[in-house]
Amino acid sequence: MHVRHLSVGNFRSYETAELPLGPGVTTLVGLNGQGKTNLVEAIGYLATLGSHRVAQDAPLVRFGAESAVVRGVVVRDGRETLVELEIIPGRSNRAQLNRTPVPRPREILGTLRTVLFAPEDLALVKGDPSERRRFVDDLLVARQPRWAGVRADYDRILKQRNALLKQGAAILRPAGARRGRSSASAGAAGGPSLEEQRDAALHTLDVWDSHLSEVGSHLLYARLRLLRDLGPHLAEAYDAVSDSQSDARLTYRSSLREEVATALADGEVPEIAELAEAMRSSLALVRQQEVERGLTLVGPHRDDVVLGLGELPAKGYASHGESWSFALGLRLAAFALLRVDLRDDPVLILDDVFAELDSVRRERLAARIGDAEQVIVTAAVGEDVPAALRGPGATTFHVKRGEVSHEPGDESA
Repeated sequence: MHVRHLSVGNFRSYETAELPLGPGVTTLVGLNGQGKTNLVEAIGYLATLGSHRVAQDAPLVRFGAESAVVRGVVVRDGRETLVELEIIPGRSNRAQLNRTPVPRPREILGTLRTVLFAPEDLALVKGDPSERRRFVDDLLVARQPRWAGVRADYDRILKQRNALLKQGAAILRPAGARRGRSSASAGAAGGPSLEEQRDAALHTLDVWDSHLSEVGSHLLYARLRLLRDLGPHLAEAYDAVSDSQSDARLTYRSSLREEVATALADGEVPEIAELAEAMRSSLALVRQQEVERGLTLVGPHRDDVVLGLGELPAKGYASHGESWSFALGLRLAAFALLRVDLRDDPVLILDDVFAELDSVRRERLAARIGDAEQVIVTAAVGEDVPAALRGPGATTFHVKRGEVSHEPGDESA
């Protein structure tokens, strides 16, 4: 799989730009702020419907424009597919495949697959659990695009359940903890008593518990299987790029009740029905806390993936170099897993990475990815890219003030 051509309109700093691409290594060279990262961000967006730099779409649209357009010609098994996305802040984005509109943008997922490593990936090791959950869930979607729909369903159910907890907090609290009208005075006023309101709210909460457990158990099951499959690739990738041998591992930290969470941390992958029942019973255990806080405290949205080096967690214990090696190992492991699953290489993107790595890690990374079908690299200085990736057949573009050319730019400017 590779991208043959990229076009952008009103995307980030570009009014318009055209970038011819092909198999092998392509390097985009330019000082910071010239626009090279914007181009690889556009490629990543075509693959994932998201940016590795920002959580919202609005910053992706050029100032003063109403929308942005990203187009890519994707080649797989000798067949070309034109993928087009129109990004419209505040409204639903629009997508087309081979000039034919699709009902929902997520239906283009799987047409292009990318693995993107950037300086922001250090947050996978040092950042909040949400960074690691996003990594796992994005890889799930890259592996099987249908998980995008499951994630959307879970987020919708979670939002509805949280709204019920917040809006009904006063009603759902036990009778002795409530203030305001008594149940008798409420009944005398002709409306339902507080007890009747509470019964109705509890019934509704039970329904949302069931929905959350059903969808959440599928998502949890998929995550556990993914980590089981990813683990061996991570250990191999970390050893390949690190200057020290260590046992890099992944452990799932669940918000389910203690005995289940312990089993999952030990690597067990129960069946979906077992996970659904464990989630329902775990929700029952924390219901009073949820009512008091107005927040769902159990489910995949509360889980974490613990990154470990031997017996120690990487977060807080790994050195700066070890943290970089771990983050890089995660992306290389994702690339290896997709390569095996899909029997095809995803596009590998390395955004301003080599400047952050020492010479040993640079060379080891270059050796690891040399046989990938398509590698796209950005660098402030061309010499930061290892010689192995700048050899015969490699292509270099220079990016300066939003202009892309084959001609060298004045890097001292």
